[in-house]
Amino acid sequence: MKNIFTFIFCSLIAYTSYAQPSERYISRTDYVEMWKDEAISQMVKYGIPASITLAQGILESSNGNSALAKYANNHFGIKCHGWDGPGIYKDDDRKDECFRKYNSAFESFEDHSKFLAHRKRYASLFTFDRTDYESWAKGLRKAGYATNPKYANMLIDLIETNALYQYDKMDAIVMAKEPSKEIYTTQHQLVIPKIKANNHKIQKHFKTNYILAIQGDTYYKIAKEFDMALWQLYNYNDCGTVTKIEAGERIYLQPKRNKSENKTHTVKAQETFRSIAQIEGIKLKKLLRKNGMTLESKPTIGQKLKL
Repeated sequence: MKNIFTFIFCSLIAYTSYAQPSERYISRTDYVEMWKDEAISQMVKYGIPASITLAQGILESSNGNSALAKYANNHFGIKCHGWDGPGIYKDDDRKDECFRKYNSAFESFEDHSKFLAHRKRYASLFTFDRTDYESWAKGLRKAGYATNPKYANMLIDLIETNALYQYDKMDAIVMAKEPSKEIYTTQHQLVIPKIKANNHKIQKHFKTNYILAIQGDTYYKIAKEFDMALWQLYNYNDCGTVTKIEAGERIYLQPKRNKSENKTHTVKAQETFRSIAQIEGIKLKKLLRKNGMTLESKPTIGQKLKL
């Protein structure tokens, strides 16, 4: 009798486990719909074609269904090299390799952009036109993003089969976040308003071109006026997540220097490390490194900083 009850109990457990609803499978169409706006946003910020970002996400995460995507929010297969955050381990080229783990998939998309934009091995990619997805795909393979010799062709096939190239011309979607712009779309068309130049006067600081922002300026307006990519202005001005511009602020049109023409700077009231970096024309990370500080650090009034 005991054996019969044991058999029935185990059978019920097995049935219950089997009957549990499975995790929702994400189709390729759903994946593109979910992440196309973020890919476009990353394109505007960093200059990476949205089609490339989407194709890599599709390929590396199996349309968001891979274990890395589900349990680590890692959509691009980026490993832990040079990473201080948490990781997840799985077999890849070697056994138990460490892959980056993110709090959200949005962090994965942002980190993917920075991964490409901030490494010298991928610098040549940014010489290609944003709509030249073929050169980007081949350049990624040549730079060693993936070991598969067919990687470039796989990306190109995904882009062309799923018409991902259409998103490389849709930066107007991001303009909707900018103030005082009228954007409207039809099913297949985006209307991009013309922006009147503000006629900023280009000035120089330590041989680096900059302008002084005026009321109502945005990085998008300035990028359009000077025919620059938005990601360039973000990088040149150490924006991070803060992209609001104050009137009178220096906006650099070229990369700042690794050191200032001044040797030191005495911190004044309400100054931040970034505002000091803008005043002195020095890269923020170089300023922090010279003074043994981090992004979380705050300067104190009267502190003398090395430049």
